[in-house]
Amino acid sequence: MNCRGLRLELVAGLGIALAMPALAAAADTARGLTTQTTLSAESRDQGGSTQAAVAVTVTGEDGLPVSGAVVIEDHGSQLAGAALNGNGEARLRLDLPAGDHSLRAVYQGDATHLGSVSEPSAVHALATPVPDFKISIKPVALSLAVGASGTVVASVTPVNSSALSAPMFVTLSCSGFPDQSSCSFTPENVEILPNATIPLTSNMLVVTQLGSSSLRNPAARQPAHPVAWALLLPGALGLMGLAWGSRRRAWLSRLSLLVLVGLVSILGATACNSRYDYFNHGPPPNPPTPAGTYTIDVTAQSSNGITAITHTTTLALTVQ
Repeated sequence: MNCRGLRLELVAGLGIALAMPALAAAADTARGLTTQTTLSAESRDQGGSTQAAVAVTVTGEDGLPVSGAVVIEDHGSQLAGAALNGNGEARLRLDLPAGDHSLRAVYQGDATHLGSVSEPSAVHALATPVPDFKISIKPVALSLAVGASGTVVASVTPVNSSALSAPMFVTLSCSGFPDQSSCSFTPENVEILPNATIPLTSNMLVVTQLGSSSLRNPAARQPAHPVAWALLLPGALGLMGLAWGSRRRAWLSRLSLLVLVGLVSILGATACNSRYDYFNHGPPPNPPTPAGTYTIDVTAQSSNGITAITHTTTLALTVQ
């Protein structure tokens, strides 16, 4: 090998060595930026049971807002999910059964940030002396494409049902869905019998909508009828002339009113009428469900006619 070739190889090797740190940094960026998740929980007595107010914050190493969903776990079991707001925060309330709990938040990551897990937070929940129940869902985080649907299983677990003197009926509902999406339960009501201990389940169907691509059906469009134009144009011109002449003759004013009524009737039978437009041009397009991450409230409520028992958990819904 001559000296020139040796120099070229040395220069190439030096360039590769200098480029390796930059390539490694680019690879780390492609894998995602690291994040830090923190959780704080405050408990309080709520009608004989314990409710925990949980605050979660997720920050990225780049200092930019972090988006996506977080899942709250208790000793490794998923309790609820929530969407992060624009500041990378989520706040939710949890109804906890009696006993000791260890809560932690699990951030699932987004397009540019890696997931992370918070330190656990210990909470002690009191036992309730009255009949009660708890609500849970599985999964607590659901991701759907626009136009797709998914199923979440909601479970209602009796608590202290031995104190029941009659069956307790629990109604399930949901709220917080984005536009053009909804949910339904099958069954919508469950019955807790005295001394029951087995959880009662209901299937929660989550539905999103795919937007239509066309405004109208071109085949249904029809050209304006020539008779309608033959009546509209002379009528409009005649009305203008009568309105001008009505300043001088009172009878022309009354005639102008009759012509105006006739013109409005003709317009009502043509394309200026909303029913005519609907039947001849079809309905307007359906917008799609907007993409994003949302916190959905899943609520179970029972009432004995005097007092109501309400428990809520949350679902993190991501529409892609």
